Amino acid sequence: MSDSALWTALADPHRRAIVALLLERPRSVGEIVEACGLSQPSTSKHLKVLREAGLVRVRQDAQRRVYALDPVPIAALDAWLAPYRRLWNSSLDALGRRLDETSDDSGQPHPPKD
Repeated sequence: MSDSALWTALADPHRRAIVALLLERPRSVGEIVEACGLSQPSTSKHLKVLREAGLVRVRQDAQRRVYALDPVPIAALDAWLAPYRRLWNSSLDALGRRLDETSDDSGQPHPPKD
């Protein structure tokens, strides 16, 4: 699994939707097809990309294939994003402080000064 494969797999909005579904719980291909509104062949192609990138695992359950997220690559992505998250958090904290400074006791913003 390469970082490039992970980002390429997650670049597609349909695959991100599948990952979001699998975040809730493992699902069969049929459930994913129904939830995403894609055809079964299209869904299978997206699942193959996710599987080859290492983002999902599959297990056979009788006639069904059940997909689940693999937490290891998700943790690697989270670690890669950590410094950027800190950057955004400090920016959002600064915005919050600025908004607090410009609001009155009722929580309403002050009118602009001319």
